[in-house]
Amino acid sequence: MTTANTADHAPRQGTAALTLAALGVVYGDIGTSPLYTIKEVFLPATGVPIDAQHLIGACSTIFWALMLVVTLKYVILVLRADNRGEGGVLALTALAAHAVQHKPALRRVLLILGLFGATLFYGDGVITPAISVLGAMEGLEVVAPGLEPYVVPAALAILVALFAVQRFGTAQVGKAFGPIIVLWFATLAVSGIVHIAREPAILAALNPLHAWQFLSTRGWHFFAAVGAIVLAITGAEALYADMGHFGRRPIRLAWSGLVLPSLALNYLGQGALLLADPTAAENPFFRQFPSSWVPAAIVLATLAAIIASQAVISGAYSVTKQAIQLGFLPRMALRYTSAREAGQIYMPAVNWALLAGVAAVVTAFGSTSALAGAYGIAVTLTMVITTALTYVVIRESWRLPRPLAIASTSFFLAIDLVLFISCAAKFIDGGWFPIALGLALFALMSTWARGRSLLLQSLRSDGVELQDFVDSLDPASVSRAGRTAVYPVADAQTVPQALLHNLKHNQVLHERNVVLTVNFRDVPWVGLDDRIEVAPLGRGFWRVTLHFGFMQSPDVPKALALAEAHGLQVPPFETSYFLSRETVVPTRGTGMAGWRERLFAAMSRNASSVAEFFRLPDNAVVELGSRVQI
Repeated sequence: MTTANTADHAPRQGTAALTLAALGVVYGDIGTSPLYTIKEVFLPATGVPIDAQHLIGACSTIFWALMLVVTLKYVILVLRADNRGEGGVLALTALAAHAVQHKPALRRVLLILGLFGATLFYGDGVITPAISVLGAMEGLEVVAPGLEPYVVPAALAILVALFAVQRFGTAQVGKAFGPIIVLWFATLAVSGIVHIAREPAILAALNPLHAWQFLSTRGWHFFAAVGAIVLAITGAEALYADMGHFGRRPIRLAWSGLVLPSLALNYLGQGALLLADPTAAENPFFRQFPSSWVPAAIVLATLAAIIASQAVISGAYSVTKQAIQLGFLPRMALRYTSAREAGQIYMPAVNWALLAGVAAVVTAFGSTSALAGAYGIAVTLTMVITTALTYVVIRESWRLPRPLAIASTSFFLAIDLVLFISCAAKFIDGGWFPIALGLALFALMSTWARGRSLLLQSLRSDGVELQDFVDSLDPASVSRAGRTAVYPVADAQTVPQALLHNLKHNQVLHERNVVLTVNFRDVPWVGLDDRIEVAPLGRGFWRVTLHFGFMQSPDVPKALALAEAHGLQVPPFETSYFLSRETVVPTRGTGMAGWRERLFAAMSRNASSVAEFFRLPDNAVVELGSRVQI
């Protein structure tokens, strides 16, 4: 991995500490799936009878789904496809796109595919908190059926409180995530073992032939059953997405050492419970516990659900930050909640938008059964996209033979497609929601990327070549201020609009003029050795380019201090930053459709300040505007 400074990329802790932390962040989502999965499999709508044959078959299918999809695909294969240590669909997309730079058409398709996969994450970000907290609160019905009307209000209260505390940061809460989730998985394992000991016949589910028989005899009901079973593997993408935070080894250790055994034991335990008492199907998870223990189980399940929700919320901030720096979203207000950890951020706009979505989903659907239809489709479609991108990486980046690349991914792609089709069967019952949300966000992101491209084209066509401008300057005709002016621009080949305005209205140039471009590469981290490029243009002008990875936080004043080694001094207290703020004017033409141009103009107006995004000092910023037609 490229060396980065410690402020950007903190040094790793020990393997044990990282494994414990990974339990709380990576496995919160998949770890809360036992709250509702078995219940959904045996709903009347799936047509699965509650008898020994089908109970063993369903548990066998869940167990082997965990083994094939999570263990074999993600833990063993996909975790190898890292982008300099980072994972997730955007990092994988950047890696695949870089590998096919010589194939522009394929590269464009991969970028579109990866971008859509990223938008689906937000659907998961809305549904995971809703279904996890609702699943915990539905335990109230086991305590007393009369508490059913309070399930939704209680879930909403917990979720509102969770989102409200995000602005304070998660450092202190995060320390408790690992121990709580260890207790949660231990509870899953012990409760499962108790019921397996009472009905050891359920252990026959470890034989994959029972899974095959269960699926092959379902007929058209096959898809309904698989659509429910897929709930057991939601959260598998988090294994890959969080690799950069914890590393490959801790994630694998946590999965094989605790998470997989605990999940398998609990699912088998719930199956054993139903073998002994089929009436427990109304809520098999909480019925595993003696009635006096159910309140404590609800409290623990609620804490686990909050942890699962927190992991998704933090992930939404991270994905949004990556999308901004890769050029797919406008700048947004971003606050750092830790002086030591650059990855701990808070984005108010994302936070409150997620809360609005989660509250709407909880209110509209009202139960885990209603939400189950909406949950799987986004997750399984993301799995399909991940497998397709992994094939490109294996073939184009690793340069493995085509037959081997096909063999290593086609099996998983077939499974992913079956899972997706099974969930797509519930499109009308709620599956439309994450797809609609993903398409809406895709329209926003693609419009922003295309609009920025058109804006740069317009600025270049109307601009003045920077080098020609410098060469034509008459030093005797222009007054010089004895300070440094920095002009952050997207295109360093033309004269910044702010410089032209300053020269026109104030008739003055600074002693040193720095035309600055900040470039975000399609790698997660860029080291200090590659951070800055400095090119003198003559007559007090310099062209400077700063390079950051899409996981890094751009601190421009700090990075400019590196220019001194290249012969350029940028004294912090003698430097002013002149920003060009373009007001976009939509026009009829060949650029974009009218509605997209108006949308881009609105997004541009509401983008957060460049000064805040680049951490420029407030008392050294001068902002000058101009109108640009696209």
